[in-house]
Amino acid sequence: MGDMSTLTDLAAMIPDAVVRLQGIVRRTPVQLDERLTDATGSEIWLKREDLQPVRSYKLRGAYNLMAQLDEAEREAGVVCASAGNHGQGVAYSAAALGIKATVVVPHTTPRQKRQRIVALGQGQVELVLHGTTYDEASDEASRLAAEGKVLVPAFNDARTAAGQATLVVEAFEQLGFVPDVVVIPIGGGGLVSGASAWLRENHPDVRIIGVEPDGAPCVAAAISAGRPVTLHDIDTFVDGAAVRRVGEFTFDAIREARIELVRVPEGQICTEMLDMYQTDGIITEPAGALASAALPTGGVGPRVQIHAGSRVLVIVSGGNNDVSRYAEIVERSLIHEGRKRYFLVDFPQRPGALRTFLDSVLGPEDDITYFEYVKRSNRETGPALVGVELGTPGDYQFLLQRIDECGMQAEEVAYDSPFFQFLT
Repeated sequence: MGDMSTLTDLAAMIPDAVVRLQGIVRRTPVQLDERLTDATGSEIWLKREDLQPVRSYKLRGAYNLMAQLDEAEREAGVVCASAGNHGQGVAYSAAALGIKATVVVPHTTPRQKRQRIVALGQGQVELVLHGTTYDEASDEASRLAAEGKVLVPAFNDARTAAGQATLVVEAFEQLGFVPDVVVIPIGGGGLVSGASAWLRENHPDVRIIGVEPDGAPCVAAAISAGRPVTLHDIDTFVDGAAVRRVGEFTFDAIREARIELVRVPEGQICTEMLDMYQTDGIITEPAGALASAALPTGGVGPRVQIHAGSRVLVIVSGGNNDVSRYAEIVERSLIHEGRKRYFLVDFPQRPGALRTFLDSVLGPEDDITYFEYVKRSNRETGPALVGVELGTPGDYQFLLQRIDECGMQAEEVAYDSPFFQFLT
């Protein structure tokens, strides 16, 4: 198991961070969630970090690090790379501490996050767009740091991790009891390493579950390789947790803490985001719904196992979602639930063929959401691309049966085909 130095040293930094952040960060509420409690048979408590002034927990780590800089470092100014949330934390801290900050974000960062970074900085922040992933932005931030600015890492620094861990300390105080399980979202591993250090030191029996998005499981990859590795293809949909490579520091802490890891498909996260929005009235970004998406609600997809009657603390990490993304979120959710399918259908080139398809193939609860058809006058059949939204996933077999019975050739577009990626 090795010596406990990384975790012990990190745990020792957290009480000071708690004091440092008083009056700066909001003491966000911890709420019992009725929907998740009913669905899981366990008490599910949500720590609402989406209600921070920057709408994510990242302010905690950024301020804790920046408040410890000496005069010369403050004079030099700071630089950070961010997918959006850490940049907002750095911007807010820069304004509060009077430090100039350069924030490097990838071009894929939602406009809402970019605008908020500039607004929160109150004139102290220069925003730089670089690359298409967090890791490319990070390389540019390191280059600027080499020219004399102080780097404020989003996760790979003990001061950042200690600041981020304060949310768990706070949540335990608010609960007034020690929960059985803590479920934590993972991107680069700052929050989970800091939280694990505090939990292992103070409440070693608490079960720690870290949740990664399926499209960017950088911690799982590092654990199996025995060292941090770079993932070549990642899905940046969960922008707040889409990291190619876990930090060296955070990896050491996570490995030492021996936490449980689970991976959740992006579509499952979308379903949870929609449930949070429509039932709980909580607006989260994908990374904010990552932890609760893993709970055993009986829904589609991989889930963690939690004994009924357990008391569970779940971190809602952020709520910086761009409203323009909701169409994609609904689409990904429907596909994950098995309620959205695309077909290439060979239509007979005769009048009324489409009506036949609609009348004899679609079920009463089914709907056509996409239709593209090119008439070919010199052929007997013409291809059409048809998107169908099913009333329930169980209607799928009946749909296939009816397509077969009406005598049309149909081929389903596979989820993993480039064509499907284009459609969604």
